Order: sequence, then C-alpha cells, then structure tokens
Amino acid sequence: MPTLKFSHSILEYMQNKNGIKYNSEEWVEKMPSIGCVVEENDNEGIEIEIFPDRTDLLSHETIARAARSFLNSVEYSPDFEVSEGNIDMTVDPTIEKIRPVILGAVVRGVDNGNSSKEKDDFIQSLMEHQEKLHLTLGRKRKFASIGVHDLSKLKPPFNVISVDKNHSFIPLAEGKEMSIKEILKSHPKGKEYAHLMENMNKYPVIIDSDDKVLSFPPIINGDHTTVTEDTKDFFIDVTGWDERSCEACLLLICLSLAERGGEVESIQLKNWDGEKKYVPRGNSKIHKVPDRLIEKILGMSLNKKEIAKSIKKMGGTLIESRTVTDGPDKVEKWADCMVGEKEHIIAMPRWRSDIMHPIDIVEDIAIGYGYDNLPEQLSTVHLDAIPLPSSGLHRRISASFCALGLQETQSLTLSNYRDQFEKVRWLEADKSTTISNPITQDHTMLRQHILPSLLNLLSANRHHELPQKVHELGTVVRNSKNMNRVAWACAEVGGGFSAAKGIASALLRDLGANSEEIEWEKVEPNEGPWIKGRGAKIIIQGVEVGQIGELDPNVSFEFGLRVPIQAGEFDVNALGQLIPDPVL
Repeated sequence: MPTLKFSHSILEYMQNKNGIKYNSEEWVEKMPSIGCVVEENDNEGIEIEIFPDRTDLLSHETIARAARSFLNSVEYSPDFEVSEGNIDMTVDPTIEKIRPVILGAVVRGVDNGNSSKEKDDFIQSLMEHQEKLHLTLGRKRKFASIGVHDLSKLKPPFNVISVDKNHSFIPLAEGKEMSIKEILKSHPKGKEYAHLMENMNKYPVIIDSDDKVLSFPPIINGDHTTVTEDTKDFFIDVTGWDERSCEACLLLICLSLAERGGEVESIQLKNWDGEKKYVPRGNSKIHKVPDRLIEKILGMSLNKKEIAKSIKKMGGTLIESRTVTDGPDKVEKWADCMVGEKEHIIAMPRWRSDIMHPIDIVEDIAIGYGYDNLPEQLSTVHLDAIPLPSSGLHRRISASFCALGLQETQSLTLSNYRDQFEKVRWLEADKSTTISNPITQDHTMLRQHILPSLLNLLSANRHHELPQKVHELGTVVRNSKNMNRVAWACAEVGGGFSAAKGIASALLRDLGANSEEIEWEKVEPNEGPWIKGRGAKIIIQGVEVGQIGELDPNVSFEFGLRVPIQAGEFDVNALGQLIPDPVL
C-alpha cells in the first residue's frame, strides 16, 4: 500500500490555515476509519499507509482536506469550483489509435511556500503525488499518465499530435535534444516505460504554439516546462486509455493545488472526434441509494439527519430523501428502487473513483456514522463446515511426521531460481511462474520444491544446537497450477540414508501403502542434492512419488550448512491418488 510521510509543520500549515486546531493524537486515533493506517507518530512527523481504494488520500493536501471534513465536521461542497478559462487544446484525429483519452487543466496562483525549504518540500510533495497516482489509478502509466508544467514558460494554444520516432526535443533532465527512438532506448524513463509504446510507428506529443514539446506521454515531459520554486501557475495534462482514471488523476492534482490557494480553470478541448468540451468537470456525481440497502447492510434504520451527518463527514451531501414514484419494471437486487420504496439522493465528489455502486455509498455512511455505533448482530446465515477432500490426507501426513519427532513449519511460497534448481541440482522439469517486478533477488518466482525452503530455515538456525528436525507440507506452483508437496530435513550427527529411508518407510506405512508395491530406485549422480549412491527415488505403480537421501556436503555448503543432513520430498497429490485411504 502507498505511504505518506507528514512533517508536523506541513500538517499544521494545511490545517491551521483553515482556522482548525491541529491535533496529531486525534489523527492517530481516527484516521484509520477513513482509509489509512498510522504507522508512526513521533517528533519528526507522521507516517501513514493509505488503503489501495482511497486514491483521493495520496497527497498531503487531499488527506488533510479529508481529515478536516471527517474529524472536525468542516462542510465541503462535493462540487469542485472550476472557472471557465480561455486556453484551447486541439487533438489530432490520429491520436485516437495511439492514446485516445486527453484531458487538461490550468491552476493559477498556487501558494508554494515562503522559504526555499517550503518551496522545495512543495515540489517534492507534488512529484510524489504524481508518481503515486501513476502507480495506482494509472496502473504504472498504462491507464493514465500526468504531466505537470510551468504555465509561464508555455505559449497556448496547445496541440496534441502524432510524430514518428525521429522527432526530437529536449526531455526533462537532459541538456541536449533526443529523438523519440533515443529516448525509448537510453533515457531512464524511456527504458522503464518503453513497453507502453511497443508496436507503434507514431507517438503522441503535446506542443504549444511555438511547436515546442511540452510532453511525450506517457514517457517524459519537455525540459523547458520544468516546475521550479518560482512556479505559481500550472498547466496539467493527463492522457491515457481509461477515461475514469484520467479524470480522477486530473481532478486530484487540481484539488491538491487548489488546497494551496490555486484557482482552477478549465480548458476548451477539441477532441480527435471533433467534439468540443470544457475540461475538467467540477460537478459532483449523483448516486441513488435504496433505504432498504442501508438497513440490510448496517442492520439498523438511519433517519435523514443521521445519513446527512454521516455522509457529510466523508465529503458528500445528502440532497434529498424521497419516496420513489416512477421506478423501473425490472430492478437490480440492491441498486434500484421499486415504486413506493424510499431512496436517498447523495452527491459525492467526482474524484472519488472508488465509488462505483450504491454499496460503496453505504460503506461511507457506515464510516461516517462510526462502526462502533452500529448494532452488534450475529450472522443470519448458518453454514456447516465441510472439510476438503484433501484435508484428511494432509492431516495424516502431518501427524505421521510429528509422531517421528519432526517439527512442523510453514515458509514462503516465494523463492528464486538459484535456490530451487542450481543449488539442489534439480532440473526445471515444469514451467516456472516468475514475478514480473520482484522486490528482492530472493523472491523472484513461486517455488517448485519445498526442500530448499527447509534448508534455508536450517541455515538461519545453525547457531542452535543439534539435532534439528523439521518438515513442511505446502503449496508449490508448476505449469501455473497449484500443487501440494511435503518435505523434511534433519540436521543431526549419526543420521544418513538409513535414517531417511526409515522416515519415508514410516510415512508410507502410516498412509496405508502396500510395501510390496513400493520400489526403491537409485538417483543418478548430480540429478539431485544427494551424495552419490545415497539417494533414492520412490516408485509406486510405476510413478515417482518422491526422493530421499543424504545431502551432498557441496549442496549443504551452498546453503551455509556444515552438518550432516538427511532429507526427502514427496508429491502429495501423487500419494493421494496412488495410496487409497485405508479408513474409507
């Protein structure tokens, strides 16, 4: 989840300028209710983790506005004040197939601080807000990307056109012109987002009346539009493929600047289809909420005054509560009202992109009313738990290992190629599922084997005395399918292949396997983690169900272990299919 760090000075500025007393303790206590968790609160400031659905809380300004409304009952209109501006932007018809959603706005007279530090903090905060929106609403710039520019350095009107890969301009943070092709190949942002431009022979750029490039969305801005400490007036462009995400991104950037005293102006947009319209729209969105839905979900009936007070704390307004006189013939179970039913007409800010259904309004009413104030009710739905068919087998396997003195463990399903294959000398027999954007080198794929996880566990506990005996029954992923495997590993002096065979034999006996059907076949050298001649495959009805043996010291050394280890791993699915349950 995204995080925000507030210095107390910023928080005081954002709240006290509206004449509201700042109280950090109240923040810590109440803010989790509106969609965030306070991680830290110390002398340096407050660190807040934002819930993924509340993208309207991703800047200092917007979260402070929400806090004023929620904590101090400051009443805000859900309509956003946008005055009509005189700047035009024309979109070329060729943009339809390249990046079809184009929006823009102007914000003038922004208070960016008094000192150099305040101005620098403001610019840093604006950049962080932009990137958080790119990551969340923008889906890493695929759905929406934002460009923020110093309006004083631009000459309207603006045009959005398509160019070829040889078109050149000076990109942000570069001192020389670069072609589109060069930017995508060598510029840091170009390389990071080049995949969004794959298979294109034309690329979108926004230019002013001097034909200077403001932006090459979704990659990089032009260098001459850079926001500085002197910037008071801003031009914001938002482009993408998802209109809902683009509109929310534009309004949220405008809202954060408006909270710092800026006045938002619309631009006249002539779209690629010839339609002329003013953007952004500031009017609120109207939602109809059936009274029976509120009562059904919250377990109580709220009167008009209670609903109005609750939704006001969340930034909305109850317009009216009425009896429906003209309803649809066929209604959605929760969303629509029949004639004669009571419904509530509620206006919510247009930037609340998380509100997609009347149930979302009910959630906001519950938050504003207070979860602690809702009645305690037992569930009216009674369901008898039914064990999964596999649970009996899993229980019997775990019971067998525990009876043998092996401690049960549970580790991460995430692993890496080196641990899974190279260190233990197992081949990648099935297709691996890899992580697209791994955070660490240790977690780059979903595991195919469990034994490497146990060896890492033993390595982490090598400072403890021996013996150490552990087992795990868990999930692996092969060919994009979840499977179950079980493994054990014993670090002990005096153990060896005989001990491993004893554990395997005991497990198979406890599961009800017929000893006459079990075959023990040697593992060829370097086809597993075993010492030559001390590893075996276990075959039942011609199917390999697992391997056991004594670990090769070279394998142990790879995991940082210097003690004898005997271990084994079984395919739980194969055991369940080949060994019938003796009780059934």
